[in-house]
Amino acid sequence: MSRLAWSSGLAAAVAAVGIGIFGRNYALASLAAVVGLGVYWSKDDFDPEKIRGATVVITGCSTGIGEEVAYQYARLGAKILIIARRENRLKEVVAKAKSLGAQEAHYVAGDMGKAEDCERTIQAAKEKFGRLDYLVLNHGGSSIKSVHEDFGEKSWDEDPDMDFLEDVVNINLIGYIRMATLALPLLKESSGHIVVVSGPLGKVPVPNLHWEATVKFGLDGFFSCLRLELLRAKQDVSVTLAILGFTKTPAVIERLEKTEKGRKRLKRATPIDQTALAIIRGGASRAREIYFPASFCWTVVTIGAIFPSLLDKMFVKMEM
Repeated sequence: MSRLAWSSGLAAAVAAVGIGIFGRNYALASLAAVVGLGVYWSKDDFDPEKIRGATVVITGCSTGIGEEVAYQYARLGAKILIIARRENRLKEVVAKAKSLGAQEAHYVAGDMGKAEDCERTIQAAKEKFGRLDYLVLNHGGSSIKSVHEDFGEKSWDEDPDMDFLEDVVNINLIGYIRMATLALPLLKESSGHIVVVSGPLGKVPVPNLHWEATVKFGLDGFFSCLRLELLRAKQDVSVTLAILGFTKTPAVIERLEKTEKGRKRLKRATPIDQTALAIIRGGASRAREIYFPASFCWTVVTIGAIFPSLLDKMFVKMEM
């Protein structure tokens, strides 16, 4: 979907808020501005040939978005190294990536919550490729319980699970930071790219998702600071935050297909291949941030930044 295509939805959302708060003139001005931005942003200068032969490390590739990102890079002729905990699944993903056109495909079985496994991964990239062009940080999970268990069902007051929170932060925040830190020397040599998979919860708080918001806000804070520090040091390493919405991953499908309400929600989920391509395009274009689908993610984040109290009231009343 082009940026122009979602601009109408964004304009409608901003205009609706504007009418309620400032009146019709503000709404019309907002609509014109957003449509203008949509026209400007509709240009797409992504060149797939820039990916051919590029070396890519992707974390969290045994399933879901990470697996699909690996396949899309493979179709573009990249050289990939993938990481996850389940070695049997990694072997399957590597085999399929090669069949799709990857120039090279390797794996490291490891836990991104463990420093030694992060170190092994970057060392493997150095040995296999001799350079690193893209680091895609995507892994998510916990060694204690599934992060999809009781997803959004309980408030912190109902279930103050400190052990789970500490584990999630170690894997999904510290693990990201550690991987980027270890990869930076290689990325500086290649004028490379860091792509951090995040979501609206890194910008906007939502009830009952405290653990994920803690991680995503942390990722936004750290990598936004890192971007500025690299720019100030004149280091040509881009940092892209991928703000992703509701994606139709296998885990999401399995969880939501159990109920009628869930099946209705599933119809609104974004196809996983489109999400993966958005991540790749964002990294290749050295974008500061990407929002996909923008019609939802950019709208929610923007309204949250301009009218935080209004969004708070909406989420408090909303049935999760």
